[in-house]
Amino acid sequence: MRTFYAHRVSASTELTAAPAEFARALAEFSHLSWRAELEVAEIPAPTRIAPFSSAMTADVVVADEELGSGRLILLHDPAGNDAWEGIFRLVSFARSRVDPEMAADPLIAEVGWSWLIECLASHGAEYVAPSGTVTAVSSASFGGMADDPPSAEVEIRASWTPILDRGRGLSAHLDAWAELLCTTAGLPTLPEGVAPLRPGRANRLRDQS
Repeated sequence: MRTFYAHRVSASTELTAAPAEFARALAEFSHLSWRAELEVAEIPAPTRIAPFSSAMTADVVVADEELGSGRLILLHDPAGNDAWEGIFRLVSFARSRVDPEMAADPLIAEVGWSWLIECLASHGAEYVAPSGTVTAVSSASFGGMADDPPSAEVEIRASWTPILDRGRGLSAHLDAWAELLCTTAGLPTLPEGVAPLRPGRANRLRDQS
């Protein structure tokens, strides 16, 4: 099931007190079009990291098979945060299964981080103070599970401060995050000029296939 994400603020903050910048940023979430392979939904947002926050989760699903997943959290502190170098912060998590050979590549960490940087650049998403980790995990089965094939996953955890104009301009970062999830899951980038499908239409097309 794919649903649009709604805002969430800390328990001690009334919705009416949300700053205009935060409201504008949230409005971009509600109007964004997602790729048909992404199933996006709201999840509870952390309430202790920043005065205002919201979060979403997404699964990359093709032919009813989940290829990857991720989470994205939007944080907002009107007073600013020295560590963020701004008043907004995006915190991302992306995970996908990969070939064990890829997970064993000594350059997988550098490659995984380059996916994030390239996705942000390709969508013109301006930012400062990026940080994060890339982890590759391989698993082998033994004993009664010896017949199970080897498996591996790559996890990209990252955060960055989006450069927004009074809360506007978040869509580029959302598009970059969506592309990161799909890239990590091994899906090709959408050709130029091909627009993502809106959730309702995407579901209908999948139901007809």
